[in-house]
Amino acid sequence: MLDVNHVVKKYGKNLACDDITFHLNPGDMTILLGPNGAGKSTIMKSIMGFLKYQGTITVDGKVNKSVEAKKILGFVPEMPSLYPNLTVSEHLEFIARAYKMTDYKNRIDELLTRFELDDKRKKFGDELSKGMQQKLNLCIGLLPNPKVLLLDEPMIGLDPHAIKELKNVINEMRCEGKTLLISTHIIDSVDMLWDRTIIMQGGQVKANVTKPELETKGQSLEDLFFAVTEGISKEEAKEADSQKEEEQA
Repeated sequence: MLDVNHVVKKYGKNLACDDITFHLNPGDMTILLGPNGAGKSTIMKSIMGFLKYQGTITVDGKVNKSVEAKKILGFVPEMPSLYPNLTVSEHLEFIARAYKMTDYKNRIDELLTRFELDDKRKKFGDELSKGMQQKLNLCIGLLPNPKVLLLDEPMIGLDPHAIKELKNVINEMRCEGKTLLISTHIIDSVDMLWDRTIIMQGGQVKANVTKPELETKGQSLEDLFFAVTEGISKEEAKEADSQKEEEQA
């Protein structure tokens, strides 16, 4: 469903993505892990066609920058980018018309109710709190019900109810055969949801494994992450952090 082949992205002399290749199947929820600066956001923006890059990216066999691909590709960015002079309802109406959706009113009602924004319909974008902006950000990305959905740090700033609803939506989309890619550095937030994990560091893919493959090795996701990014176990990482705290005390 989503194919990323030998993608290279440079910012001047800085190599942000170094020959990135992976394939995501329909119905899979993949988490993209890595420390800050690993290249996670860059590869997601490349998939969305926001950046120029070398290599190829296709969505359901269609070039990612084509109109056909964009119709089935959705994105929830880490930082909401709302129009200050549009209300909550107008934001969603704008997206629905941009995607040429029909019979979308019920879909809007459902999302606003699930994310507790129903009473905020007439609020302008710049009147919302950061948490509410993030909820609207999610509603905008979910509204077209895309076949492939990318979410960049989607749970940051959300309250417990919104996190629960987002996890429910993710499971529903998986059951419908949708493909999801979630970028995060908070392992606990998605530990029970994933089918495949891709771990990046220094602009490269350092690991690409499925949950069954990891379980066969007797490793946890956290163990794998520390082993790949720091070359140590989770216990060793915690011990190192404790030593640092003692030295600073």
